[in-house]
Amino acid sequence: MPRFAIWGLAAIALVAAGGAGVVQWPVGRPVAPIAPDGDAARGAYLARAAGCIACHTDSGAGGAPLAGGAPIETPFGRFVPPNLTTDPTHGIGAWTAEEFARAVRQGLSPGGEPYYPAFPYAFYADLSDRDIADLWAAFRTVPAVAEPAPENEIAFPLDQRAGLKLWRAAFLQPAETAPVPGRSEAWNRGRWLVEGVAHCGACHTDRNALGARRAEERLGGSDDLPGGKHAPAITPAALRQAGWRVETLSYALQSGVAPDGDVFGGGMGEVVQQGTAWLDPADRRAMAIYLLDKRAGTGARRSDSE
Repeated sequence: MPRFAIWGLAAIALVAAGGAGVVQWPVGRPVAPIAPDGDAARGAYLARAAGCIACHTDSGAGGAPLAGGAPIETPFGRFVPPNLTTDPTHGIGAWTAEEFARAVRQGLSPGGEPYYPAFPYAFYADLSDRDIADLWAAFRTVPAVAEPAPENEIAFPLDQRAGLKLWRAAFLQPAETAPVPGRSEAWNRGRWLVEGVAHCGACHTDRNALGARRAEERLGGSDDLPGGKHAPAITPAALRQAGWRVETLSYALQSGVAPDGDVFGGGMGEVVQQGTAWLDPADRRAMAIYLLDKRAGTGARRSDSE
């Protein structure tokens, strides 16, 4: 779709959102108290799996861990992952655990404003209270960095967050991480990782003109990533056609090396380096088992169908 059409559709949605009714429209759900005894080590593991370090650290510019990530260039503007250190002014040091839970699982700021879907909160929606408690404990150990991340650069009317309430109502997809009866423990663990915390579909699923994932093309690849980059299809059929097996895929998630000796680059290389390489071998194998199971995916593009 031409760029002007994208902006036109977005403008229509956001102009409609300008009414006082939408601005005052509450979103979100109450958050139960989060236990104060989180396991910071387990939380750090989950943060690696979730890509928090990779996204919120501008390693290319020598940035401090979690002090703000490299800018993400999209057709809708320039998004900058924020400072997640314990600084009370520029990071999340003044937040409560419940505000953290609301942000991670519901995509809402402490003040109730929706976050842009560049933040993959939809994939984290099924994280348990224990998961959140552990993550919060881990984030509380991060040294404070008293510098703000640069502001997003988003033109009007896309900078009006009230319009995101309409976007959420139209496009927000539920997480698909619940265990499936009759499947192995490893398969269900892989499902929880791939469809949830590791949010593989955020990059490997194509999006519509308003930036929403196309559910019918889940894991079918995308040619429209930020910066004009490409993510290949990782449906079971596409992976098997490319010669992947459980052993080679799980090894690649550790090393970044494909069966033909090629090395993952770009975003996937960073995902491995900052994320999946840190996972337990059993978790990497579980992801590979799930991804290669022909019953795992339903979103293959036509060229990937069996």
